Amino acid sequence: MSGTAVARLWQRMDRVERAVCLRANRRCRSGAGRGFFVGVSRLGDGTVWYALMAAMALSGGRPGALAALKMALTGAAGALLYRHLKDRLVRERPCVSHADILAGTAPLDRYSFPSGHTLHAVSFTTLAVAHYPVLAPVLVPLALAIAASRVTLGLHYPTDVAAGAMIGAGLAATTLQVWPG
Repeated sequence: MSGTAVARLWQRMDRVERAVCLRANRRCRSGAGRGFFVGVSRLGDGTVWYALMAAMALSGGRPGALAALKMALTGAAGALLYRHLKDRLVRERPCVSHADILAGTAPLDRYSFPSGHTLHAVSFTTLAVAHYPVLAPVLVPLALAIAASRVTLGLHYPTDVAAGAMIGAGLAATTLQVWPG
């Protein structure tokens, strides 16, 4: 697909998704709503995942260290993949394309497709819960909140988040398939 065809596809999709983005974005116009979603999004910048990997590696013995290593390698693969996709597919963020959608916080990079925050939240949650199922009641809602924050803050379209979630799930499933236990 040529660059022009991709740009036309994004324009059509952006128009379809604009209403959902605008509705979600209204939640961050109040101080409390915005503060919550900015805080959740910042956790998704990596802080919570690095802390979780360190805790697993330091307190989980050999199994914890292996789980942390799987997360780190999968995270690196995810970062390379989403960076490659963003640089090739160049979808502008909702807050850039639509003047009525406000950026609730500054984005970490220029383009929106796919959501790297969601990709990592899903892949790290999947891997952590595969090794420590007791973490599911905390990590699953956190991953969902991170994904929701990206649309609410005007930084991603729902399809960016869905694609990030699918890629993250695929990467985690591949890691668990290739490196079980």
